[in-house]
Amino acid sequence: MNQHDIRQFTTAWNYPAQILTGAGRIAELADACRALGMRAPLLITDPGLAGLPMVETAVARCREAGLNCAVFSAIKGNPTGGNVADGVTAFREGGHDGVIAFGGGSGLDAAKAVALMARQRDDLSLWSLEDIGDNWTRADGDAVVPVVAVPTTAGTGSEVGRASVITHEAEHVKRIIFHPRMVPATVILDPELTVGLPPAITAATGMDALSHCLEAWCAPNYHPMAEGIAVEGMRRIHDYLPRAHADGQDLEARLNMLVASMMGATAFQRGLGAMHALAHPLGALYDAHHGTLNAVLMPYVLRANECAIGEPMVRLGRYLDLRQPGTAAVIDWVLGLREQLGIPHTLAELGIDDARAEQVGRMAVADPSSGSNPIAFDAERYRALFVTAVEGRL
Repeated sequence: MNQHDIRQFTTAWNYPAQILTGAGRIAELADACRALGMRAPLLITDPGLAGLPMVETAVARCREAGLNCAVFSAIKGNPTGGNVADGVTAFREGGHDGVIAFGGGSGLDAAKAVALMARQRDDLSLWSLEDIGDNWTRADGDAVVPVVAVPTTAGTGSEVGRASVITHEAEHVKRIIFHPRMVPATVILDPELTVGLPPAITAATGMDALSHCLEAWCAPNYHPMAEGIAVEGMRRIHDYLPRAHADGQDLEARLNMLVASMMGATAFQRGLGAMHALAHPLGALYDAHHGTLNAVLMPYVLRANECAIGEPMVRLGRYLDLRQPGTAAVIDWVLGLREQLGIPHTLAELGIDDARAEQVGRMAVADPSSGSNPIAFDAERYRALFVTAVEGRL
């Protein structure tokens, strides 16, 4: 694609936040911060990105623009409550007034949680805001500080999400922390920030975006807008993920995967399902990569839900122009895509055995994502599904 073609993607829209898209848009970071009233933003990212030129350049540009920008990067791949607490301390001690959420899902989730908690009353626990009922009303919405989000992977879509997935260290469980004002005010989608991603990370994060779209598509809840976004997100993943994986310099593919990732996170307002109900406890227990877990679990969950998802699978197959549209065709496409991307077929290949199968089953049925699976699996069914994915029986 030539430079003229690339420029057609330099645009902005306002759903579900202000979205600035196009190569080189990171240069507008300081302006985006100032527009939200920030004078001293805290850039929150993960340790792997903190020392890279993209972060150093972003911080330097903010400082050149007169912003007192600092960096906090003490975040694990599966961010913990302790990481969030440390981020809140850094925010307060540094006299910051906003957050730049910079990175993949871990950095974005931790940053949003810090922005949520930084100015709340001291006796409010992060865990009291778990996404159950109206827990979110315990927080002061006016105290949530503004966030500019800059995703550097195309997977979680956390940059447009109203929640963060945070690991409770003592209980070894992931909890979804929710507040409607956690959505960043401005998002910068700059494909140039993703060109250095290794193929394996491109694959795992891209399959995470697919899991969000696919589970939202299959969820039984009535949300036509999310349904439409989900299927178009899958079309973009179908067309662009193999390209982004094969050629990391393909800016058209990179940008379309950033968009698809964002679409997935917008679509799953309709619900998720058994992929995430299992991936969340497995991530907490084994500290495994969330996107890779979803990618491995995907065909097993589709097969387990087969009797309840026939009609949406036919429609999806038609939209993706698959031969003989239906559940079998979609599973075959997923298997072929995983093989093309080098995704393992079994959880055992990730170093996960079935020794904790009973515990995984109990944790999965208790996970909020299980509530919107097309079939209401009990703990025993989740246990059996987990064992199937460990052994590779499809």
